[in-house]
Amino acid sequence: MDTQNVEAPALRVVVGEDDVLLQEGIVGILVAAGFDVVARAGDADEMLRKILAFRPDIAIVDVRMPPRREDDGLVAAIEVRRRLPATGVLILSQYCEPSFAIELIGDHPGGVGYLLKERVGDVPAFVDAVRRVAAGGSALDPEVVSLMLGRPKPGDALFPLSPRELEVLAAMAEGSSNLGISQALLMSQASVEKYVTAIFRKLDLAAADTDHRRVLAVLTYLQNKGRR
Repeated sequence: MDTQNVEAPALRVVVGEDDVLLQEGIVGILVAAGFDVVARAGDADEMLRKILAFRPDIAIVDVRMPPRREDDGLVAAIEVRRRLPATGVLILSQYCEPSFAIELIGDHPGGVGYLLKERVGDVPAFVDAVRRVAAGGSALDPEVVSLMLGRPKPGDALFPLSPRELEVLAAMAEGSSNLGISQALLMSQASVEKYVTAIFRKLDLAAADTDHRRVLAVLTYLQNKGRR
């Protein structure tokens, strides 16, 4: 049997969004991009039940959902992360709340994303974020990252980083590769590699797998910002 031409199965998605029009829009975008939307829900409790039943590759979750319309979606997403660690979780929020991202990420930054709802309009970027999170990567909204970073104070773990290193770290948090960072910040890839190495050194991240250290670097500033 020739297995070279066998296509990989479509990534399976559960969509949790109580705004009917936005839910339809998200589902339409995902289906057009080749995803398999196995379930959808407009209520956090219903969404959690469907995620646990279908065990999708990724769940796309609104923060404020019924029944309370507070942080019900976030609470359900955290439960998904606890019970189904292999399922990626991408939070969509109307509000820029770094504390939500920090709470969702916890000690395991892989397979998680936090985007403002307005980013759904940038279809290629949104689809890329969904794929990245489903594959175990991360996707953080630039606005959220900007608020998280700010300018560190003396005594903060991030204080040794230069402004340029903070910019590179922000791009890393958004899931950009070294090539993507070089294009966004208008510098050579060699310069990006030097900045990344300096970030690892200043954050005292011991030599290890590069991807693992990138995640640890992002987690360091998320946790550090969360304590301010």
